[in-house]
Amino acid sequence: MTRFALFVRLEAKPGQETALAEFLAGALPLANAESGTTAWFALKFGPSTFGVFDAFADEAGREAHLNGAIASALMANAATLLSAPPNIEKVDLLAAKLPG
Repeated sequence: MTRFALFVRLEAKPGQETALAEFLAGALPLANAESGTTAWFALKFGPSTFGVFDAFADEAGREAHLNGAIASALMANAATLLSAPPNIEKVDLLAAKLPG
């Protein structure tokens, strides 16, 4: 069962909203390549507020994601794209409905 998740809130720097949206959309192939990632969503809450929600079957998958290609690329581009550091929350899932 998918029991572990991350919720990441991102605030784009003024003028970087489109670049951040494109960065997140472009990360989908990297998420698809992660065997431990059960579900991955790039989100847009408003004009400059974005996020990522991803889910994992175990803590090892969550940690692998936190140390993986998407996180590395985000941190490498954070100074350019983000007005504040990412707000990363580890959450536990109580129930989930996933395709499969």
